[in-house]
Amino acid sequence: MYHLLVLCPLCENPGPSPFLRSPARDYYWCGVCDLRFVPELFHLSEAEEFARYQTHENEIHDPRYREFLNRLCQPLLALLSPSAKGLDFGCGPGPALAVMLEETGKRVTLYDKYFYPELPTGDFDFITCSETAEHFRHPRLEFERLNTLLRRHGWLGLMTEQSPTDKGIFSDWYYLKDPTHLMFYTPATIQWLCDSFGWTYHQPRPNVWLLQKR
Repeated sequence: MYHLLVLCPLCENPGPSPFLRSPARDYYWCGVCDLRFVPELFHLSEAEEFARYQTHENEIHDPRYREFLNRLCQPLLALLSPSAKGLDFGCGPGPALAVMLEETGKRVTLYDKYFYPELPTGDFDFITCSETAEHFRHPRLEFERLNTLLRRHGWLGLMTEQSPTDKGIFSDWYYLKDPTHLMFYTPATIQWLCDSFGWTYHQPRPNVWLLQKR
């Protein structure tokens, strides 16, 4: 396997290692933050990425989709005050999670690179990032932005599939079939984020992390 000269896009470690090569793209592993990632050489163009997102069918009132989102919504709601103000970061064209939170009286601002592109300002009591972090092209910059937008003691609700660490299991993982999935996180990656930004976290359910800004 050839070895691209790449930096880890999260911790900027200059020495990530080749992890897996496939016909479509390569994957690297960072020994510092445990991120597995697709190098920029293999990223889709923004036009290709947008076209892919337009095929998603995330209907706001679909009970199965709402049940899926409840894996994040319910444990997060248990931590919030009735009047909490939040941000749905990467909400997509159908912001179902924001609607579910608003149904409980929360105030939710929408942001999505393609569908709600106005950058938010101010500080938020909570931010949701559901099935979004795996799409980050520049995760360090995105998490720095989230940290800036989150008020002290605020909560970041993160939902993304936990990456297998075994190369054989990783190679067969269904999550890799989506070409817009670029970044793959483990509990060690989440711990690295917490150590870097001064957060704490707990994991109430598989693939769901609730991180608090200290």
